[in-house]
Amino acid sequence: MFEKIAVYLSRQMDIPLENITADTTFESLGIDSLDTVEMLMDLEAELNVDLELEEKLSTVGEFAAFVEERVG
Repeated sequence: MFEKIAVYLSRQMDIPLENITADTTFESLGIDSLDTVEMLMDLEAELNVDLELEEKLSTVGEFAAFVEERVG
């Protein structure tokens, strides 16, 4: 799931893939809460799951773990 999210961020935000690690913060990538919501909606559509975000996630790794937990 991390790889899928990293590739998504790289494409959508024009960020070199090698700059994205599990410990990379969204803030350091210039990603705000609106961008995060858009990514969440795109993943929901792609994975056909409901990913209601209840807490703020700071890193790409935290976000990937959240999605993996919901997808099962």
